Amino acid sequence: MRQYAAENPGDGDPRRRLAEVTAEVERFGTYEHTAAEVAYGARVAWRNAARCIGRLYWNNLIVRDLRHVTHPDDIASECFEHLRIATNGGRIRPVISVFAPDRPGRPAATLLGEQLVRYSDDPRSTHRVALARDLGWKGGETPFEILPLLVQPGSGLTPEFYEVPEDAVLEVPLTHPRHPGFATLGLRWYAVPAVSDMSLEIGGVTYPAAPFNGWYMGTEIGSRNLADTDRYNLLPAVAELFGLDTRNERTLWRDRALVELNLAVLHSYEQAGVSMADHHTESRRFLAHVDRERRHGRPVPTDWSWIVPPLSGGATAVFHRYYDPEDPELRPAFVHRTAEVPQGCPYGAA
Repeated sequence: MRQYAAENPGDGDPRRRLAEVTAEVERFGTYEHTAAEVAYGARVAWRNAARCIGRLYWNNLIVRDLRHVTHPDDIASECFEHLRIATNGGRIRPVISVFAPDRPGRPAATLLGEQLVRYSDDPRSTHRVALARDLGWKGGETPFEILPLLVQPGSGLTPEFYEVPEDAVLEVPLTHPRHPGFATLGLRWYAVPAVSDMSLEIGGVTYPAAPFNGWYMGTEIGSRNLADTDRYNLLPAVAELFGLDTRNERTLWRDRALVELNLAVLHSYEQAGVSMADHHTESRRFLAHVDRERRHGRPVPTDWSWIVPPLSGGATAVFHRYYDPEDPELRPAFVHRTAEVPQGCPYGAA
């Protein structure tokens, strides 16, 4: 409350608000945020996200206050609307949808899965595919098939699954600017990375369903999702396509294939008119964020291992310096939830 008042001095004396909050907590064991407090808390949670390189635009986050939405059908519908709003025809907008908070003895609904959109053939989706099939889903047989959204009404309750409408997901087919044969790999990826497996914590109140998104940095797809050996592991296929010598690591075939894969991702999103940052530009933007925050007298907690891009890290502006350390107690914040196992189901929520 004091932090909110300090950064929003036009909203009046915080002592009155603190007295209201104290009275609510004493009576109900919790309290209700105002719409302005939810919006402020969500934006500052992004500002405090130590692993995010894109925080320069934290104050532009579109906050959808959906605390009144509690039924799984309605939560799913609003999640799909979130994707439509964020997609914005390809000009991606940062959005968060804040659903009902936990209350004493009454845990709120949660979303099971890392992001609102995930593919069934992604090795990271194994547990979620199994859970969806246990619930009755019949899909998951074709490459890049979108998983259904899983909504768990409350702790220990059986989740519901919802097919993601086609008009809610913009996908980008991947091509290469100099190699027409790249398209034969049949690769694609979606436009909006909406994180859904983290709780939003503001002033002691937890919002377990609060999906949020920015836009992709190219290396997230080209160097991690498609290239990691425990994900799509596509570097050998790309190397073969480009005729690289893979008999010896000293040929740096992995590095060369990685560059070509990242080039294809950036090229494809640009051709499709979908917002995407490259790692060099985003690194400079992050340092601009650091400078701006320090002018306001605020620290910038940073996890160096996440901020430095997974491609050409030493060539980026963020590599050659130190940052303020992470503070696990800092709030507001996005916090990873403990994976819940729905009642009667052997699979976790990851």
